[in-house]
Amino acid sequence: MSLTTDFTPWSAAAGGALIGLSASLILLANGRIAGVSGILGGLLSPKSGDIAWRTAFVVGLSAAGVAGFLSAPDLIAASDTRSMTATVIAGLLVGFGVRMGHGCTSGHGVCGLSRFSKRSLVATLTFMATGMATATSIQLLAGGAL
Repeated sequence: MSLTTDFTPWSAAAGGALIGLSASLILLANGRIAGVSGILGGLLSPKSGDIAWRTAFVVGLSAAGVAGFLSAPDLIAASDTRSMTATVIAGLLVGFGVRMGHGCTSGHGVCGLSRFSKRSLVATLTFMATGMATATSIQLLAGGAL
C-alpha cells in the first residue's frame, strides 16, 4: 500500500471524528485543551492532582499507536531515507516551534480552531505553510533525501 497515492476518506473521517470526540471529552471532563505538548509538558513539571489524567492521556495515546502498529504495521511506514541526524534536528526544531508558538498542532489546529481562536488560526496557518515550504525545499534542494 502506498501512503502517497491511496485516499481513504472513511478511515480519515473516522479518525478525525475520534480525535474530535477525545478533545471534546477532555474539555468537558477536565476543562482542559487537548494539546499534546501541553499535556506532556505538565508531566515534566507536575502539579498536585494534575498527574493522573495527564498520565492516562499519554499512556492511552502511546498504547493506541502501538495497537495500530501491531494490527496494521504496513500503515505506519518508517522512512529509511532520512538520517538519524536529520530526524533529531527535525524533532528539536518542532519542539522549539511548539514552545515559540505556545502550543502544538493538536492544541491550536484541533482545539483552538474549533473555539474560533484567532491566535490558533495564525499558528495553524504558520505550521502548515512552514511544513509545506520545508518539504518542498528538501525535495527540490536535496532530492527528497536529507
